[in-house]
Amino acid sequence: MQQKRNIQIIEWEDLDKRKFYSFGIFMTMTIRATVYPATLIRTRLQVQKGKSLYSGTFDAFFKILKAEGVRGLYRGFMVNTFTLISGQAYITTYELVRKYVSQYSEDNTIKSLVAGGSASLVAQSITVPIDVVSQQLMMQGQGQHLTRFRLSSNSQTGKPAKVFGQTTTIVSQIFAADGFRGFYRGYVASLLTYIPNSAVWWPFYHFYAEQLSKMAPSDCPHLLLQAMAGPLAAATASTVTNPMDVVRARVQVEGRNSVIETFRQLIREEGCWGLTKGLSARIISSTPTAIVIVVGYETLKKLSLRPELVDSRHW
Repeated sequence: MQQKRNIQIIEWEDLDKRKFYSFGIFMTMTIRATVYPATLIRTRLQVQKGKSLYSGTFDAFFKILKAEGVRGLYRGFMVNTFTLISGQAYITTYELVRKYVSQYSEDNTIKSLVAGGSASLVAQSITVPIDVVSQQLMMQGQGQHLTRFRLSSNSQTGKPAKVFGQTTTIVSQIFAADGFRGFYRGYVASLLTYIPNSAVWWPFYHFYAEQLSKMAPSDCPHLLLQAMAGPLAAATASTVTNPMDVVRARVQVEGRNSVIETFRQLIREEGCWGLTKGLSARIISSTPTAIVIVVGYETLKKLSLRPELVDSRHW
């Protein structure tokens, strides 16, 4: 450990990297499968004009379930699983940058802020093309009139092509319309959304965990405090960055080129309230997500401790 704290932080050099990556892939896949329906609902809420399709998060959930079934809540999920790569890149970058920054500062807030922002920069460079395709797939079904690209039906059955056939169709349409640049549509908006989100989340996570540890009994498990701190940090970060997330979703789904013009149009058409669209869905999804991520990530690091350090740590 690099500094004394009430809640001990397991740093990069304390980990058995082989265990860390093996367990990490399983954890990331489980988390994505759990929160994907909320991500799909948030995307549809953010892209719709006003309340033309859904009146809110729960209305969207029940309408999608009724009209499209459970599969409708997982449109684009198979494509989205490729973000496993970006997930591992994010974790690695975060831990390595923390280690690097610790050479210049022992302040945990600074280490968390810089590492979180850097990790998001690397991850988004991998994630954006996957998001562009998966978001187009998310909008099929009830939301297909809101997107530029449509799935063609099988001429014999009248039904859309199977999963990978759908993906191929969308990828081909994006490339034909926009070329390679189409897969990085909204890249700047994504960076403006997720770099601040990540940079804010980590410092607030450690801050809330420390504050909770001061109020909790001395025998309270650290993991419980961390599980409480995660959702608080997620709600804080989501509220701060939601306006940019709405703009990002519209840029990517509607094929817009200008982040500033998209922002201005949103304000003209829907006022400042338009910037809060999808916020409840985002917080609702981020709460269980944060709990799962924090418990999973902290447990992952504990399971991945180098053998010689296991007995020296008190949780």
